[in-house]
Amino acid sequence: MFSQEMQEELRASLQEIESQGLMKNERVLSTPQGAKIRTLKTDGTMHTSINFCANNYLGLADSTEIIQAASDTMRARGYGLSSVRFICGTQDIHKELEAQVSEFLGTDDTILYAACFDANGGVFEPLLGAEDAIISDALNHASIIDGVRLCKATRFRYEHSDMEDLERCLLETPDARYRLICTDGVFSMDGDIAKLPEICKLAEQYNALVMVDECHATGVLGATGRGTAEHFGLEGRVDIITTTFGKALGGASGGCVSGRREIIALLRQRSRPYLFSNTLAPAVAGGTLKALELLSGSSKLIGRLHENTRYFKEQMKAAGFEIPDTASAIVPVMLYDEKLALKAADMLLEEGIYVIGFAYPVVPKGKARIRVQLSAAHTHDQLDHAVSAFSQVGRELGVIQ
Repeated sequence: MFSQEMQEELRASLQEIESQGLMKNERVLSTPQGAKIRTLKTDGTMHTSINFCANNYLGLADSTEIIQAASDTMRARGYGLSSVRFICGTQDIHKELEAQVSEFLGTDDTILYAACFDANGGVFEPLLGAEDAIISDALNHASIIDGVRLCKATRFRYEHSDMEDLERCLLETPDARYRLICTDGVFSMDGDIAKLPEICKLAEQYNALVMVDECHATGVLGATGRGTAEHFGLEGRVDIITTTFGKALGGASGGCVSGRREIIALLRQRSRPYLFSNTLAPAVAGGTLKALELLSGSSKLIGRLHENTRYFKEQMKAAGFEIPDTASAIVPVMLYDEKLALKAADMLLEEGIYVIGFAYPVVPKGKARIRVQLSAAHTHDQLDHAVSAFSQVGRELGVIQ
């Protein structure tokens, strides 16, 4: 029973979050995801904004071609399967998507999940046991952390992108049957890229497996958008890739694990989120196939994304903002103060710039920032508008001169 005591305790917790300036309020959109959106303001009126906080890196979330492909697939294959894959939930469209993802990533095979959170939640436990070791970057995504917790393998954490600390973990696990190094390809809060060449070198030296979460790298990094391995010229040296269809590849939902044939085969038999969750909706499968087709046919969108990212960073640094040097499309504007970051985001919305202030616990205390995410859909005029608005708000808040 929901007691009065519990109700009061929850209310107190919520009040504490709000008093610390850490309450995360959802902004309601009345349009498709895109470079420009309409949002509902606190006074009930609608506000048109340029969107700089979506993972819509290639601008495909409102692609008419992807929407048409999803619609055609839904009409041909139905709304959903009402079941899991091994019972009666596998269609030809799912096998086709797995084959196309494998070809795109250069892997043996691929297994689909409802989301990459499920993929990361279901990859570790079937493959590793108490006699094994998982070595994880300190800033890995929450889904990796949760997936590792479900596994009986001994857990080690190395300081973020610290290769000496990674080697320390490898040296401390000489008796492990198998060792798996897992890392994000692009880290979502800072936008920095994993040191994959050094990771692969250490993995080969100490006979360890490598897993990379490519959610913010697929469609973004590499000459053809194939991710971190392509970015560094390390194709074929990553054993397990997890990624999403919910960011650059159309922004809907769905994810996968891709990699060595035997690994994928075992996941089909024992991965709990795969065995006990409904099949990926046919429309998402059809839309994702079209996104892969568009990405494989031209690098124009990737080139535009990289140019937009370069231009925006240059202009923001020239305006006096602190911007970390990274190669991804994630641009943290460092403000450090939690309340200041949230206030700045609200002020920017009034200037027609939709961004979100990130504060603890999403980022460490004292590391608050506004995370800007660039898209191939942004125009230079929109980027200039954003820089102008940031500069105005930054001066009002004393962030820049």
